[in-house]
Amino acid sequence: MLNAVAAALLASAIIIPPGAPNTTPPPGHITIDVVTVNGSGCPAGTAAVAVSEDNKAFTVTYSDYMAQVGVGARPTDFRKNCQLNLRVNVPQGFTYGIATADYRGFASLERGAYVIQKANYYFQGMSQNDSASHRYNGPHSDNWQATDTTEIAAIVYHPCGEQRNFNINTELRVYPGTSNTTTTTSFASMDSTDGAIDTTYQFSWKRCPVQ
Repeated sequence: MLNAVAAALLASAIIIPPGAPNTTPPPGHITIDVVTVNGSGCPAGTAAVAVSEDNKAFTVTYSDYMAQVGVGARPTDFRKNCQLNLRVNVPQGFTYGIATADYRGFASLERGAYVIQKANYYFQGMSQNDSASHRYNGPHSDNWQATDTTEIAAIVYHPCGEQRNFNINTELRVYPGTSNTTTTTSFASMDSTDGAIDTTYQFSWKRCPVQ
């Protein structure tokens, strides 16, 4: 069942020239509707989206996103992914891009094993950006954190006056490397101590030109 998670909170904004990027959120209501959720890392009902109170970011929460290799793992378990298709509704006269994304989780990796976390983002009908990836090597048994940052000049903004959904593709791959998968298990998850990761995407705002 698809969830439509919305936050309707006021925030003040300064007046900036049309087309100039800014981190100050627009005034008015920002809502996000989850249109589709697909992938082995986010089975139905295990991913949710919420907008921050200050309208500067939104958070995706996962509860069943884990990749693993070794004892107890199926051959397909080494890779888990999730694609979110979101409808971001912003006040008239504003558009947005994604400036940063923060990922957190936990990994238990045997010596020789490693995990790669990847993500990319794009608006419907537009080209996908290059994937950002992060690697963590075993031995490792601790939380992990990764941040994707886009330079202001490289941020791709939602086209003004058009309705295009925003797509987020994420992936976890655990590789055995030189570890012994007949006697050990290595895994990585997008989660925190309470069992759900808070993956946060920071907005960058622009005013649309006056038509």
